[in-house]
Formats: sequence, structure tokens, C-alpha cells
Amino acid sequence: MPVLKKPVINEKFAKLNQQGVYGFIVDKDANKIEIKKAVETMFGVNVDSVNTMISIGKVKNRSTKTRFISGRKSSVKKAIVTLAKGETIDIYAAI
Repeated sequence: MPVLKKPVINEKFAKLNQQGVYGFIVDKDANKIEIKKAVETMFGVNVDSVNTMISIGKVKNRSTKTRFISGRKSSVKKAIVTLAKGETIDIYAAI
């Protein structure tokens, strides 16, 4: 199972990318050491620090003709990776 699933691409991280901070959605069982090694081997950069968080899935409701259906989106684990001074990752090259 790959540790890094996909990068987080939004306006907030686009601004942080200029400072050397990148966001990734990672495997729920991955720890900070595994995430650091995966980023360093995949992109060939030096990682300064890794912060992780688990985003709880939102509750989604919809109504049908017969009843009201309630469910939940799955939770995801995100990693915020800070690179060493002067290093960058070209995330948009793979798009």
C-alpha cells in the first residue's frame, strides 16, 4: 500500500507551497517517519518536519421517495510537510 495517496491542491496550500510547505493525503496507518521517507524518495528533497491530522468524514443526508437516507463520508489522514530551506516540489508537473 503506498504511503502517499495524492497531494492536497487548494488555494491555501498553493500559497503555502511558495514557503516550502506541502500537503498530502496519506494512508491512515502511516506514521511521520514513513511519510518523511516516502516524500524524500519520491521527490528527491530533504524534509524538515512532518505534521499529521485526521479529518473526520462529514455526515451526508439525502431524501428519496420512500425514506430519508443518512450516511457518512470516509475519514482521511493529511500530512503537512515542510521542506528544507530553498527546496521545492513540482506537484503540477504530473497533471
